[in-house]
Amino acid sequence: MSKAYLKSPIGILEIVASENGICEINFVDKFEKVAVKDENLKLCLDELEAYFKGELKKFSVRLDLKTTKFRAKIYDILQKVPYGETTTYAALALAAGHKNAYRAAGSANAKNPVPIIIPCHRVLSHSSLGGYSGGEGLPTKIWLLEHEAKHK
Repeated sequence: MSKAYLKSPIGILEIVASENGICEINFVDKFEKVAVKDENLKLCLDELEAYFKGELKKFSVRLDLKTTKFRAKIYDILQKVPYGETTTYAALALAAGHKNAYRAAGSANAKNPVPIIIPCHRVLSHSSLGGYSGGEGLPTKIWLLEHEAKHK
């Protein structure tokens, strides 16, 4: 496993990679300067920087997710939600073939190991913004949604 760190407008991100792909993106308090040798990890840093500049709308890095079959399906669907657009937990559950599993879809979002790349911030509840478990919570989600709306 290798790690890299990125100072972003929404906080310091720790990116964790295996030899197979990006495994995690975590919001952390401390930036560490590290030598990055893994090409996919370098690509991830470059793509995240471009995203935060409003220059990248779709990520191409390889992912290596250890998750359940249901969550994997949710994450696959989430990656198809276009930049600057939103969906709902209910629509996500329906697209996954489990129309009443909107709470499970919300739980999958909360456990998303690679936020931003898998854009869980684009999912809203039917009556509100819903939640966000990364960074500072809802203010981070709002920043991401406004950032994408501005650069759409």
